[in-house]
Amino acid sequence: MTQSLHPQIRWILGRQAGLAAALAACAWVLADGNAAVSALAGGACGVLANLAYAWRAASNVQLAGAGAPVSAFRAQMAGEAYKFATTLALFALIFVFYKKVAPLPLFLGYMSTFAIYWVALVKQR
Repeated sequence: MTQSLHPQIRWILGRQAGLAAALAACAWVLADGNAAVSALAGGACGVLANLAYAWRAASNVQLAGAGAPVSAFRAQMAGEAYKFATTLALFALIFVFYKKVAPLPLFLGYMSTFAIYWVALVKQR
């Protein structure tokens, strides 16, 4: 599925996953294995939600045609809805099934995925 995504989207998702893994390694060194798993789970939430967004937005644009502004807007809105639903579902699964989750590393892992957007903006210039 990621092969059909735009190269820049693949770049962003790959860097988000790499940053989440690096943060998990730091959490392992600075705290313990539980913090590392929590950070990795938070990063995975961010990456999978962004993948859901990209997949849904791209599939809507391909179905409706890339030229119409209204269809592009609808594709973005559908992508955001998928991203929001995926994020909620993944966090719910984590809190239900991972009883020993460390909240701070979890949310830091999730928030770290947003930093890559700024890097992508700088990279594009």
